Amino acid sequence: MHAPKLMIPGLVWIAGQCAGAEAMKLEYPEAKKDAVVDVYHGVEVADPYRWLEDDNSEETKAWVKAENAVTQKYLETLPQREEIRERLKKLWNYERVGIPREESGKWFFVKNSGLQDQGVLYVADSLDGEPRELLDPNQMSKDGTVSLSKTSPSHDGKLLAYATSGGGSDWLEIRVRDIATGKDLEDHLKWIKFSGLSWAADDSGFYYSRYPEPEEGADLTQKNEFQKLYFHKIGEAQEKDALVYERKDQPQWGIGGGVTDDGKFLIIDLSQGTDPKNRVFYKSLTDKDAEVVELLPEGDASYGFLGNIGSVFYFQTDLDAPRNRVIAIDTAKPEKANWQEIIPQAAEPMDYVSMVGGKFIVTYMKDARSRVVRYDLDGKNPLELELPGIGTVGGFGGEMEDTQTFFAFTSFTNPGAIYRLDIASGKSELWRKPEVDFDGENYVTKQEFFESKDGTKVPMFIVHRKDLKLDGSNRTLLYGYGGFQISMLPGFSVTRAVWLERGGVLVVVNLRGGGEYGREWHDAGRLHNKQNVFDDFIGAGETLIKQGYTSSKNLAIQGGSNGGLLVGACMTQRPDLFGAALPAVGVMDMLRFQKFTIGWAWTKEYGSSDNAKDFPLLLKYSPYHSLKPGTRYPATLVTTADHDDRVVPAHSFKFAARLQECQAKDGPPVLIRVDTSAGHGAGTALSKVIERASDEWAFLEASLPGTK
Repeated sequence: MHAPKLMIPGLVWIAGQCAGAEAMKLEYPEAKKDAVVDVYHGVEVADPYRWLEDDNSEETKAWVKAENAVTQKYLETLPQREEIRERLKKLWNYERVGIPREESGKWFFVKNSGLQDQGVLYVADSLDGEPRELLDPNQMSKDGTVSLSKTSPSHDGKLLAYATSGGGSDWLEIRVRDIATGKDLEDHLKWIKFSGLSWAADDSGFYYSRYPEPEEGADLTQKNEFQKLYFHKIGEAQEKDALVYERKDQPQWGIGGGVTDDGKFLIIDLSQGTDPKNRVFYKSLTDKDAEVVELLPEGDASYGFLGNIGSVFYFQTDLDAPRNRVIAIDTAKPEKANWQEIIPQAAEPMDYVSMVGGKFIVTYMKDARSRVVRYDLDGKNPLELELPGIGTVGGFGGEMEDTQTFFAFTSFTNPGAIYRLDIASGKSELWRKPEVDFDGENYVTKQEFFESKDGTKVPMFIVHRKDLKLDGSNRTLLYGYGGFQISMLPGFSVTRAVWLERGGVLVVVNLRGGGEYGREWHDAGRLHNKQNVFDDFIGAGETLIKQGYTSSKNLAIQGGSNGGLLVGACMTQRPDLFGAALPAVGVMDMLRFQKFTIGWAWTKEYGSSDNAKDFPLLLKYSPYHSLKPGTRYPATLVTTADHDDRVVPAHSFKFAARLQECQAKDGPPVLIRVDTSAGHGAGTALSKVIERASDEWAFLEASLPGTK
């Protein structure tokens, strides 16, 4: 494989052809094209940029460096970039406190003083007591790219097991800290992903899940298979950890474990990829010779363990209830004929259930907005809890003996607050509210329903300044996800607040494929129904134009991960409809996604090119394969990161190279921005979040003419 020809040319200025303060013609780094052709079920498919899948090769590194240089040189010409960056920094500079957690009389919470790259974990002897710093991840790296991913205090409040991630990777390292001294013990565990941290009742150690150590240099690309559940005894080396459960016959099963509040059972959750259906086994922890009991072995539905009272286990499930219900299974007589329905399916999807303080607290989604109901443990005496407004809630954690719990409330224009709930009375009171330099009273949030291509009614939230004129000249950002049963609910975002302040319209669409209306809504947007998701998103854009909010030249689309796929598919299917596109960490090669890290897990959502029935559909909408030479695509800023080991950056590399090759000669800029020491998104240093958002908003303002 010969080295690619790479150029980092200057910018050629051409008056009046593009939508920025001044116009320019970009010359992109040349990327070689290899004669790679795969045969799928008798069909030949070219993959000329296959070489970009090797992120360790010198030629890929050189291409990334050249692309970043061109992108940064372009972004540096945008005068509004610095103004946006300064506003983002000012708006982000407020104290943010997370929901507190109590353990053995000690209270733990995460706080960010404002512009810290990572939140800091604090501990206090009482809820209103003076907190002290327990763990500051900002001290673990020079650039703020080590993040605190999980924390779990021991039951006696003496030790803290915590997991950190470096550079945005999904790989975690677990350590143990003495809470009194703030010093780490010698315990250090590695090669952990998608794992919980659950202490034994006697605090002798904890349960966690890990994968085999990958081959050297392949930790960010190698398939993740054969996860196993272990018990780590405090003070011992990881090599001595006890293997609790594995399935050599099921390499793709995810295996997680958690101890019940009473310490008597280990609940073993078995999943396969992102399939919502799972299996649940358990093991008695009071009998040292106990075997693993396969309580729910069929994998016929989703079963979320909520808690237990003695031998009775409670689950949230979609079995015979696509919008979910709560059931009880007595392990002493586990036959299905003996199961009890505690809380039946309602008209709205049951989003989240917690079993705390001797009650069930159930969060429902009503047209993608939260409502919360408290029930007795027999499912009787429902009490709807009063919320601060229309928005989204989260929290309600705790244990059966607790008398209070905490929840957070937020909306698109309200940074929200944390409330303390008295479980017995159902009354809540404000605990912490942030002070943010943003006046949400100047904006309005509306929910509108539009008709998609097949006649389905789809909701979207529209947020804008109250003085907006419907004359089609408004810069509008259309955001969506549409997959994996993930719901897009109202929530505050500093970056979006700056977009709104600058006159932009924000639109969030509740696409099929999400969970907003239960399992049926999800099923309507996955596998062979995936095109419905793209049709919904396109329909939202067309509706916004018809209603006068915006025009094609002022309409931008944004999405990340599965949402990056959404943006890539829609901009290739309807390049005429959009003025700009921001696909982030997207799944862009639908024929090879299953070959890297955890990509195989998504076949339950997308299907697989290995399957003859799935292949034609995947090829049809795969963004990388759908690009056509000479097409005028919208101005595009592809974003990814070098440590993204969930959606490997090769997806974005190949898409960007092909997009630059295919873009019409008079077309607007199509660029790629590759972040360093960052990953799929979680745990990204705040400074990097601000830099990326500054670039994205400046790019959009240069690409969308607005009222000018």
